[in-house]
Order: sequence, then structure tokens, then C-alpha cells
Amino acid sequence: MEGAAGSEVSFCLQKFTITEDSKDDDQYEEVPPDDEFGLQEDDEDLAKALQTIKEQAEDAQILALQSVLTSEKSVSEIPEAMDDFFCNFLVRLGMSRTLDCFQTEWYELVQRGLLTAKDIELVPTVYTRNQQLEAENMCLKKELENYKHAANKAKEAFLKMQKERDFHRMHHKRVVQEKNRLISDIKRLKAHYASYEPVLKQLTEKYQTALRQKMLTTLERDRAVGQVTDLQAALQNLEPGCAFQMPVTKVGHECSGKKWLEGPTQKALQKARQQKILDAESSSYDPVKDAEKTSKKEPKEVPVDIQVTTHLTHPKEHTQRLKYGEYKLSSVLKVHDFSVSCLALHPRKDIVVTGSDDHLWKMWALPHGNIIMTGEGHTDWLSGCCFHPSGTQLVTSSGDTTVRIWDFSKRACVLTLAEHTQAVWGCSWHSCGDFVASASMDNTSKIWDINSEKCKYTMRGHKDSVNSIEFLPFSNIVLTSSADKTLSLWDARTGLRVYTFYGHLHSCNHATFNLKGDLIASCDSSGMMKLWDIRKSGPVLSVDAGPRPANHAVFDRTGQVVALASGDGSVKVLQVASGQQSSLRGHSGEVHSVGFHHRAELLLSGGADGKVCLWK
Repeated sequence: MEGAAGSEVSFCLQKFTITEDSKDDDQYEEVPPDDEFGLQEDDEDLAKALQTIKEQAEDAQILALQSVLTSEKSVSEIPEAMDDFFCNFLVRLGMSRTLDCFQTEWYELVQRGLLTAKDIELVPTVYTRNQQLEAENMCLKKELENYKHAANKAKEAFLKMQKERDFHRMHHKRVVQEKNRLISDIKRLKAHYASYEPVLKQLTEKYQTALRQKMLTTLERDRAVGQVTDLQAALQNLEPGCAFQMPVTKVGHECSGKKWLEGPTQKALQKARQQKILDAESSSYDPVKDAEKTSKKEPKEVPVDIQVTTHLTHPKEHTQRLKYGEYKLSSVLKVHDFSVSCLALHPRKDIVVTGSDDHLWKMWALPHGNIIMTGEGHTDWLSGCCFHPSGTQLVTSSGDTTVRIWDFSKRACVLTLAEHTQAVWGCSWHSCGDFVASASMDNTSKIWDINSEKCKYTMRGHKDSVNSIEFLPFSNIVLTSSADKTLSLWDARTGLRVYTFYGHLHSCNHATFNLKGDLIASCDSSGMMKLWDIRKSGPVLSVDAGPRPANHAVFDRTGQVVALASGDGSVKVLQVASGQQSSLRGHSGEVHSVGFHHRAELLLSGGADGKVCLWK
């Protein structure tokens, strides 16, 4: 290889020496020095001289450029020597040993003088030119193949775009037809609705008139009852020696064959009438002492667990649970304009109370959804509500950091408990009716004494927001769930924590007891629901209802069915014994709360769409 390179260099030098002797065909005109720089005195001669100088400079540049081009052309057009041709050929084929042998024999012959310059001929230019043309032909063929391939791809893309264009054109025509049909349907429905507007106005006016007449009739009835009571008291005063007592009758009215609920006015009149009769019979009646006695509010102690759950002592009074998969949507009630955040069912009557983000709670009659009462007073969203065990009062919790007690007979808030520093998430009545528990975002929960209107205990121990709280029925045990992923049992008599359940991996949103009190159902923000055995102090079943959050859980009265309010807009129904799960869909948003009717024949759910769904 080194010998070949040396020969190539020497041969190139020879070529350059040959090109130096080559003559150009161009003829150059010599300019004498006198004519180049000589200037005449006249202006015309001066202008001619300047023009001549410019032309000479341009000619020099052209000559320099031509010399470079001719030198390159001459170098490229010089034929290749025979030995260089063979060396390059063998190098290109990778025949290194043959190349060494060739170079050895070739230079030996040259040194001996057996090969002269006449014997060594140059490679014909035609042969080298043919090789160049073949190489160019191969490149052109490759480029042609590439162009053909690109053209085929462009053709396929063009055909595909044509098909897509035709498809979209047909789809657009179909959409336009559908749009025109919907527009015609909307116009027809508007015309149909306009034909009903006069009838609706007449019915509305009749309904308002009936309401006014009903109110006037109620006032007249109450006035008549008051007159009867006054006459009865007068008769008692005229004949103090005899205990005359008029028969007491419940005043009411019926509508559509269904008995309406007794109003608070009738209840108050009946209580006053009975109290007057008892006062007339009793000779030791002192109104001043009685008023002082009723005005005293002394704190009470939490009762010991000696009571028995009345719902378990009379199991035949309650309807048995439905079989798996038999819950179906019965009706949908639009109860609020905003999200329904909580609901509570009356312990004895067909009444439900709903709380909403509109700062109101409303009482409804089931199953038709006739509104009975509305509570105003909270300044922020409602988070929880619970009936008094007797059904005469209601406790509500709100994001305004307060807990309020409402008396249905007075139709007003009778007590406001405001010692929490952040939003209150939940509330619960004790079975005796004298204590209320509340859970707050300030990481604490409280036990309130309703008689003294003060906080009895503040239960501290959770490391994050306490999201729910509930009393075990007829017991002093309190259950809380927290965003620190734990559940805790507390003793309401001391305010101390008894036990903590660990197992959830996300924030616990709610926890509840079954009626027997041996199982706990809890749910967290990942949709995981767990059942805990209190006797074993551990989980017995885990059900994944995610990935959306599980907001609320509740047992039916048998303890064999658990309903779960899910963030995916459905109500999950779980059979505890078999672990089977079904989904009930009727809401258009998240489901925030669920509850079973006290006869277990009805399941209610409240959602973010402001509706309450009734499942039978």
C-alpha cells in the first residue's frame, strides 16, 4: 500500500510538470507601461485612461479565474497510469496479498530496466469514462427507485385522504339531517308546551286558592279548639268539686285516602288542654315553682350500657330484607337546587330530612315528596343531620363550624353549639336523647350535653380531620373515622379512646355500626369498603368499589346488606354473606348519602344533582 501511494504521488507530480508546459489557446494583449499609466492633459484623454484601467482590472480577474478552471480541468482529464489503475483496482476489491505481490514484481521489473516508459501505457480515457458513467447510471437507478417508492406512498396517501373526505362528507350530511330533525322536534315540542301553558296557569291559580282556603280552615279550627278549651276550663272553675273531662279527639283531615301528619299547633293545643285538666284536678299546683323547675337545666351523665335495642327485641315488626338484585328505581324527587349532602330518615314515620349546599334543610313526606318544613339558619353548607330518637327534634352540622338543634313543634332552632374552630363534618344523637356528638375538621370530636348546653368532652387523638361520628345504639360507645386513615372507638362517659382500627390506605370518609353492634362498615376516598368485626378487632371483608371515592355507608336493619354512596354516580349494594355486589344508577352526579327506611322496604340516596332517588 505504501508503495502504491508513493507511485501515485510521483505520477501526480509528473502530471503537474506536464501541465505546466501546456499552452492555452487564449491570446493576451500586452499593454506597454507608457500606455497603461500615461495621462494626457485633456479631459477626454483622462477619461479614456480611467476606463482603460478598469477594463484591465476586470480582464485580470477573468484571467485568474480561467487559469484556476483550466488547471482543475487539466488535472481531472489526465489519464491514469497502468500500475496505479491495477493498485486501485486491487485495493477496491480488498486483495491485499495480490497487491503486495504485484507491487513487488512491478518495481523489480522497473529496477532491472525491463519496463520502460514506452512499455508502460496509460489507461484509456474511454474505459475510465465508462466506469464513471456506470456509477452515475447506478446512482440514477437508485434515485429512480426512491422516486417510484415515494410516488406510490403519495398515491396511497391521496387515495386514503379521498376516502376520508368522502366519509366525513357523508357524516356531515347525516349530522345536518339529524340537526334539522331535532330543530323540527324542538319547534313541535315548543308549540305543544305553549298549548298547555293556559291550563297550567289555571291549575296553579286553583292550587294557590286551595292553599289559602286550607290555611283559613286551619285557623278557624284552631280557634274553635281554643274556645272549647276555654269553656272546659270555665266549667272546671264553676264545679271545682267534680272532675269533669271532655273527650279528646284528634283533629285532622285526609287527602287521597292517606292520613296527613298531625301539625305542631294541634299537638300544642292538646298538651295545653291536658295540662289544664291535670291542673284543675291537682290542688297543690304552683305555677311559679313549676316554672322555676322547668327553667333549671342540670347536666346529666351518660347512661351505662344496660338497655336492650328495641329493634332487636321485636324482629317480626320489621320487614325482611329484599333478595339480591331486587332493588329498582321507584321515583326521583328534585328536592334542592344544589347538591344533597346528607339525609336522615324519621325513626317511625315516612319522613325524610335532606341537607344541601344551599344552607337549608328540608323535611319531606314519603313517597310523593310533599314538603313539610324548611330550616334556615346555617350560613354555610350542611354536612350532616340526625333525628332525635323520639323524632321530635333534629340536629344538623355545617361548614359554618356550628351544630344546631331544631324543635319541630317550635319550627325554629332552639340551640346553637359553636365551639369547633373549623367545619363540622357530622353529628349523631345518643339513644337517650340528652347527648349529641359532633366531628370536625379541627381534628377533634365533641360530646355535647343538651340540658346544660355545654360541651361535656372533647375527644382528641386523630392526626387529621374527623370525617364522621356515630353512637352505637343504646350504648356509650362512639365511632369516628378520620382522614388519617384510621377508625377509633371512644367511651362517651370518659371521652377517652378505647381502640383504633388500622387498615385503610386512604382517607376514611365514613364509618357506621350495624344494628346489632358487632360489625362496622367503613369506606375511604379510593372507593375501598371494609367490614370490621369488633370482637376480633380486625377486618373480615374488603370490597373495592373504586376508583372513585366512597362517600357514605349504611347497614339495613338485618345487618346483611350494606349500601354505599359512590363518587361514580351509583349506589353499591353489597350482600355481606356472599360478598356479591350490584350497582344502582339513577343520579347524574356523585352520590353523597344513602339511608334505609325503618321498614327496610325502601332505600334512599341523595346526590350532587340535587335529587333524592327512591329504590324499592
